[in-house]
Amino acid sequence: MNRRLLPVIMSAVLTAVAMALSPAPTTAATPTTAVAATGSAVTTAGNQPYASYWHPNTLLGWDPSTDPDAAFNRSRVPLRPRTSDPALKANANARAGEGKVVSLVSFGPTSNNPSQGSVSPNYYAFGHWQYVDTLVFWGGSAGEGLILAPNSTVIDAAHRNGVKVYGTVFFPPAAYGGQLQWVKDFTQKSGSRYPVADKLAQVAQHYGFDGWFVNQETGGGDSALATEVRNTMRYARSLGPVEFMWYDAMTESGPVSWQNALTPANDAFLQEGTQRTTDSMFLNFDWSAPGLDSSRTLAGSLGRDAYELFSGVDTEANGYNTSVSWASVFPAGRPHVTSLGLYRPEWTYNSASSRADSYTREARYWDGANGDPSDTTTSSGWKGLAHYIPESSPVTAKPFVTSFNSGQGDFHNSGGVRVSSAGWNNLSLQDVPPTYRWLVGSAGSELTPSIDFSDAYEGGSSLRLTGTLDAENTVRLFQTRLPVAADTRLSAVVKTPAAGPTRLKAAISFTDSPTTFTTLDLGSTTTAGWERRTFDLSAYAGRTIAQIGLRTTGTASTYEVKLGQLAVYDGTVDSAAPPTGPTVLGTTDVSPTRKSLRMSWTASAAGSVHHYEVYRRNPDGSRTFLGATPNDAYFVPQLDRVGTETSTTLDVEAVSTEYGRSAPATTTVSWSGTASTNLALNRPASTSGRCSGTETAAKAVNGSVSGGNSDKWCTLTTDKWLEVDLGSTRALTGFVVKHAQAGGESANWNTRDFTVQVRDTTSGPWTTAVTVTGNTAGTTTHPVGLTARYVRLTITRPTQTTDPAARVYEFEAWGT
Repeated sequence: MNRRLLPVIMSAVLTAVAMALSPAPTTAATPTTAVAATGSAVTTAGNQPYASYWHPNTLLGWDPSTDPDAAFNRSRVPLRPRTSDPALKANANARAGEGKVVSLVSFGPTSNNPSQGSVSPNYYAFGHWQYVDTLVFWGGSAGEGLILAPNSTVIDAAHRNGVKVYGTVFFPPAAYGGQLQWVKDFTQKSGSRYPVADKLAQVAQHYGFDGWFVNQETGGGDSALATEVRNTMRYARSLGPVEFMWYDAMTESGPVSWQNALTPANDAFLQEGTQRTTDSMFLNFDWSAPGLDSSRTLAGSLGRDAYELFSGVDTEANGYNTSVSWASVFPAGRPHVTSLGLYRPEWTYNSASSRADSYTREARYWDGANGDPSDTTTSSGWKGLAHYIPESSPVTAKPFVTSFNSGQGDFHNSGGVRVSSAGWNNLSLQDVPPTYRWLVGSAGSELTPSIDFSDAYEGGSSLRLTGTLDAENTVRLFQTRLPVAADTRLSAVVKTPAAGPTRLKAAISFTDSPTTFTTLDLGSTTTAGWERRTFDLSAYAGRTIAQIGLRTTGTASTYEVKLGQLAVYDGTVDSAAPPTGPTVLGTTDVSPTRKSLRMSWTASAAGSVHHYEVYRRNPDGSRTFLGATPNDAYFVPQLDRVGTETSTTLDVEAVSTEYGRSAPATTTVSWSGTASTNLALNRPASTSGRCSGTETAAKAVNGSVSGGNSDKWCTLTTDKWLEVDLGSTRALTGFVVKHAQAGGESANWNTRDFTVQVRDTTSGPWTTAVTVTGNTAGTTTHPVGLTARYVRLTITRPTQTTDPAARVYEFEAWGT
């Protein structure tokens, strides 16, 4: 690859691609703004906070106490220790304790990169942390900012998985807007201090990340400037704890000249005599086997570990189709020569046609062509990172709880109950992903594990096992190091399509025999809903759990089971104290019936908190999930007015590390202006059919759910739809569907899968406004912002069971 391609990608293309992929923001009223020291437009109202970015001199003016966005960019998740047992590595070729991996990832544009996720489910929710040691939050451009700090969601997810996170300092070539003065600004000195370095350390420590990746590609420098660049980084490191990785571009004499190796021309940027300049170096992409061998030798002569050198591989354009001389970095039968630097592995997301395709591509990139990290056999040159790097796991302390939450979803469940039907992404909520993706052993047909986005116990996804069960299957999920005490318990939340045998056992092994599993039978289910099984592990006290997995037994021609949660903890499930003093810091009116807002609260005074959840209370007594964070400040991107309410009560509750929930702390938000009304009430309605003469379309728009089992629309037709004419084109703010349970019938008859469509004329095309899959709730609320005259409810799966009847007690269209 041409060495000069890197800066092209890094500046102009980086920003253009990231902005194209970023979800469109919700249309909002424009509040009065002021430009703060961050370089971002900020207000003290309820507008969206973004990741921080600066030029060197604007960074000097940054103060977290005066930056309104700073509170939303802080991570509260400490870096976790990891374990990696060589006896448990998936691939025999992988070499433990040798080469490491740094991953340079763009999660969004430099500017307008949300601090705490967004309302779109479309996001690069990276899930292969077990092969990465350090993640660089990639970005920076001349026109936006050269210094980019990672947002809190990425720090939270990385730290939860034991992965360090670096921000980026990027000085682009002149062809891409670079100015040598910016490099001089970076190295400016005041007495014995380097003020920009002081701020770099302050930002990292305040936001809770680990260091900076420095890429100096602006030409025109001299040896004096190169010396001051090194002095600046050494000074910043002395402030601690803050690390630096240097990119092979600027040389010691000053010019930019990519060495593609550690050489006497650039080695002072790693080590200068007895002075440690940086913690590591990223070698440019045009390396060769002799160059890496000489780099390894030179690093050793400097007293540095060769694995602090990261040989760069650019996968932005071609992903796992990139040609790489793997034997030069990771030779077979010999120690790794250097570590590996991956540039833009989010190709797996950017190139994908769908979320499923993205996950398939990510598995191919990291696990190999066979979806099995133990079998990376392929004719392709790209065998997958699992072929070379053994898995590491942060599951080293109790409690350990996973709900297989990937950090994105089309809905949000809490304790198996649907609390929001809106899409979302938030890596702060991502659980530690399975260590092995996937390791299945069977003497017969192997079952297929997958992350299932149609159902969840907590969050937006769960673990699903499917296939033909004709022999015992053992699924290795997590490598761990969990000591067992006299009161240690293991619990699992399981779901089957219908009541009956799960044919599933939890499987654990211990460090004294790590490949031998002990099993705990989950037995049979009594319903088609989520059910918990809890096991006493006191018989194994004094031993340490090395692996957690699953084992299936028996036979079934079509087998399906879902695992909603897996936990190991001591004693009973603990709860944290409630947070106190929830406060709305400011609101921004998007419309008369929609706001965004900023909140803060005082963290729980007692107990260990995993995250805080924010809900709105609905007029009917139900609650809708608005978001969650481990932080004590949260941005609510969308709060919708329901009906004619003049205020909305907001709940903030603490969820402990064992998933016990506190009582809620509350605050309120007031509404003004014209309230929305149910525009479908008593309007003309038509339908695909009815179950009986009284269960007509009119019953679904009569405003009542209390008239008994006949106070509903019901149909058995193959196509199931209900259409309402609102009389004229109206501004709609949301839909409410009241299902069987709202009218007093069984929750098993609540509508499971449905859409809401709209159009303005009788001959116009229908546009889908709402899509819901896997609903279990009796009443669902679906905020929108659109105009339409005709609204249509289409049901594709009418119940939780095989019952074919659709039952809707009320279909409401709210607006003005």
